[in-house]
Amino acid sequence: MCGIGGFWGTFDRGLLERMNNAVAHRGPDDAGEFFDAKLGLGLAHRRLSIIDLSDAGHQPMWDSSKSVCIVYNGELYNYRELKEELAEQGFRFRSDSDTEVLLNLYRRDGAEMLSALNGIFAFALWDPQRGELLVARDGLGIKPLYYAQTDHGFLFSSELKAILQSPVVSRELDPQAIQYHLTYLWCPAPHTMLRAVRKLEPGEAMLVRDGAVARRWVFYDLPYQAPPDEIDVDEAVDRVRNGLEQAVRRQLVADVNVGAFLSGGLDSSSIVAMYRKLQPDRNIQCFTIGFTGEQTGDFEGFAQDLPYAERVAEHLGVDLHRIDVGPDMIERLPEMIYLLDEPQADPAPINALFISELARQKGIKVLLSGAGGDDIFTGYRRHYALTLERMWRWLPAGVRSTMSAAARTVPAANPLARRARKAFEYAGLDDDARLISYFYWLNPEVSDGLYSDHFRTVLGGSRPKAPLARSLARIPRETDPLNRMLYLEAKHFLADHNLNYTDKMSMATGVEVRVPLLDPDLIGVATSLPVRYKQRGRTGKWIFKKAMEPYLPEEVVYRPKSGFGAPLRGWLRSDLRPLLDELLGEQSLKRRGIFDPEAVRHLVDLDAQRQIDASYPIFSLMCIELWCRTFVDRDRPAPVDVQL
Repeated sequence: MCGIGGFWGTFDRGLLERMNNAVAHRGPDDAGEFFDAKLGLGLAHRRLSIIDLSDAGHQPMWDSSKSVCIVYNGELYNYRELKEELAEQGFRFRSDSDTEVLLNLYRRDGAEMLSALNGIFAFALWDPQRGELLVARDGLGIKPLYYAQTDHGFLFSSELKAILQSPVVSRELDPQAIQYHLTYLWCPAPHTMLRAVRKLEPGEAMLVRDGAVARRWVFYDLPYQAPPDEIDVDEAVDRVRNGLEQAVRRQLVADVNVGAFLSGGLDSSSIVAMYRKLQPDRNIQCFTIGFTGEQTGDFEGFAQDLPYAERVAEHLGVDLHRIDVGPDMIERLPEMIYLLDEPQADPAPINALFISELARQKGIKVLLSGAGGDDIFTGYRRHYALTLERMWRWLPAGVRSTMSAAARTVPAANPLARRARKAFEYAGLDDDARLISYFYWLNPEVSDGLYSDHFRTVLGGSRPKAPLARSLARIPRETDPLNRMLYLEAKHFLADHNLNYTDKMSMATGVEVRVPLLDPDLIGVATSLPVRYKQRGRTGKWIFKKAMEPYLPEEVVYRPKSGFGAPLRGWLRSDLRPLLDELLGEQSLKRRGIFDPEAVRHLVDLDAQRQIDASYPIFSLMCIELWCRTFVDRDRPAPVDVQL
């Protein structure tokens, strides 16, 4: 697990060194560079040693014949099987690293090797004989990769901040990205906040020739094209249970200590339960978050995690390390925005940062995460809401539009009212538009009113649903609506939000996070199941819960849903109010020119009066301003100083 970067064009070695230094936090164990001055091609690498801790794992790495070279960030979980196969065919190895397996696999199969990989990765592989640079990102987007095509050539890196070490990369904002961040709180790939920089999409690869992208293609997509398998419950339970056990076994492969997140939710608890089953005598180190000043019970509509985490730790006999946080966690907000590379409006990344820091202090370099369970088996409240549509989606469009208008008059004073309003606010839209609307945090009609006149002109007629609509077009229309939603969950919400912050926060501390629930074989199991085994009435992840009943206490398996966040709504009205006033003050907003100060102030007032629920969009406005101060106002990105 590492940080990578490089370029091909009219760039110098000094830029390569600056790019490598910008991601030094991702790889504290080693660093390396390859530079061909004649071609203007450079590859840089920072190493976090997980498999084969020796110097033989140094990168950039050439194969034994010196024919191809790679910089690679990730873990290949099936590398041992592939290595054995390649060795039998006469390929030579000088290390026990998965990196060298990639090199030899490429020598045998070329770019076709991508279909054989089970792992998390982003890499760039240089083939001098073909004059090609192969760049690829894993199928679920677990590892990030940014790139820029400029008049001076092609640049890429694990993090956007490294690309911005080059002065030729324009800092011009992408208006659509701002619209996406305000609507969703995250930005769907390939967009970033800058027009000049893009994210390689999950499961996407590209070939670069002579400093320009020559070909781009998708080598993996979530397998929702085939109809579900009609199997009985017992077989479905076995498939899920065996798939999870196999995934955890694969991802425990490491030459360092492996710990785990343990929130007390079903997903992380299931990962730890399988870890315990596979290694019954292991001293397993787990990590969780507690909130100071909060009472056990309702937590902005969610149940608190800590009591459940403690119950699971006791049940499985694992060590649970707890870190308590309060409103002062927000003092690290500027650092969070810098590390994320994106203005994601969610305090959850700071939680992940705290846990990763604590794990590293305890000598843990790898953590298993339960990320992805809700995105492949269901579990979010919007999944249940979508299934309820069968009760009213048959109504005429005019009736549904009336329902929508009525829903918008419901005050958002409490969690129940917020959910009722959300359920019908977009009832009048067509099927795909309504499905996409479940991902909205702010009604596009409201966000349109927040922009300055100039920015609204620049934005033109762009609509925030466009990138998700393009993704929906990739799977058959006859696919069940719930599976269509799950496709968007994994393709965008998971990759562009949860996985981005999980990677960036953990790697900032020199910790690798693995996600067994996103093992390709387990995803194949989840996508093959009938939807009635996923969402059954109000119960999400129904089949997953059935599979885990023998391993976890019933009150954990069937506990209320909780989010991995913080009481942001309350904090914005108290501890965070001074920061809100500074970032979203009239002077600040006029200087930036994106938002209308009067409209923003009106939104803040409506939220404070609890007439609408706009806390997270307001936080998004704050994060966008912080991001601009960090990545646009400075020649090279650095954590910005803000009076907190």
